[in-house]
Amino acid sequence: MRTVLAVAVAVVLSVALPGTGHGGHADPPGPTGWVAPVEPVSVVHPFDPPEQVWSAGHRGVDLVAGPGTVVLAPCAGTVTFAGTVVDRPVLTVGCRDGLRSSVEPVLATVTVGDQVVPGDPVGTVVASAATHCAPTTCLHWGVRRGTQYLDPMSLLSGTGPIVLLPDR
Repeated sequence: MRTVLAVAVAVVLSVALPGTGHGGHADPPGPTGWVAPVEPVSVVHPFDPPEQVWSAGHRGVDLVAGPGTVVLAPCAGTVTFAGTVVDRPVLTVGCRDGLRSSVEPVLATVTVGDQVVPGDPVGTVVASAATHCAPTTCLHWGVRRGTQYLDPMSLLSGTGPIVLLPDR
């Protein structure tokens, strides 16, 4: 059942969400104030949290993005990190809502301390051998609240979880 659900989610999320085309900015932020870091949005590997914090899993989403793709700030906040982690360039934004958003492999065009708003260009995807999508390149997008990883796609307008409410 879990495999069928994962395949269904991957198919639904692979539908491209078009941007507005206004100066390279993403669609206007939805109710959560978040936008996708690349456009169009096409998920290669969905969020698959581990059952235990130490277990294997996928603590973010991988989005289709080739080298040179412009990366956009997904939230309003402050750039808190722009540098190399192990063997790949990473960019992190401390979001005003208290979450942390990281993207990789991204060559930053902003510096630590810069203020960004959703849709601001913050860097470009670079080729990296250390990617979930090897031998091709994709953008890994992770979001955390403290030490807990969240599904980044749930923060975008119209892609949150479906909740069935009881009849009244």
